[in-house]
Amino acid sequence: MSDLTAKKAVVAELKDQITSAKAAVLTSYKGLTVEQDTELRHELREAGVSYHVVKNTMLRIAAQDAGIEGLDEHLSGTTALAFSTEDAVAPAKVINDFIKKNKLEDTEVLQIKAGMLDGKVIALEKVKELASLPSREELLAKLLGSMNAPISNTVNVLQGVIRNCVYALNAVREKKEQETA
Repeated sequence: MSDLTAKKAVVAELKDQITSAKAAVLTSYKGLTVEQDTELRHELREAGVSYHVVKNTMLRIAAQDAGIEGLDEHLSGTTALAFSTEDAVAPAKVINDFIKKNKLEDTEVLQIKAGMLDGKVIALEKVKELASLPSREELLAKLLGSMNAPISNTVNVLQGVIRNCVYALNAVREKKEQETA
C-alpha cells in the first residue's frame, strides 16, 4: 500500500467519522501527561466517545470533502478529535468535566478548540453550553421519573379509597357489635 493510498484511507475514515457523529470536539492536548491522557481516554470510552489524535491536514481535507466549513481556523498545533455517534452531549461534557476536575482551565495543557454539532462547526462558548446540558442517560432518567409519577400518584389515590372503605366497614362492624351487646 502506497503512502498516498494510506493517506486517502485515513481521510476517508475521518470523513465517515465526522459525518456520522452527532457531535465532535476538537482539542489541543499539548503537555498532557501519560496518566492524564490514559484517564481521559478511559472516561471518554466509558461515555461511548471515540477519541484519537489527528493530523490537521487530513482533518482539513476530510472536512472539505464532507462539506463542513469553518474548521480550518481551528486546525493548528496538536489536534485530537473526540466524537460520538450516539450522544451529542457526551464529548463536550466529558472533556469539559475532565478539564475542571484536573484544574486545567487556565493552562494550555488540554484546551477545547471548537466543536461540531450535526455537521456544523460551533465555537468554544457553544461547546461549553453543550457540556452543561444533561447527558442522554440523565434525560432518560428524568423522563422515566416524570412518567412514573402519575402512576404512583394513582396507586396512592386508589390505596386511599380502599383504606377509607376499610375504615367505614370497620366502623359499621363496631356499631353493629355495640347494638347487639
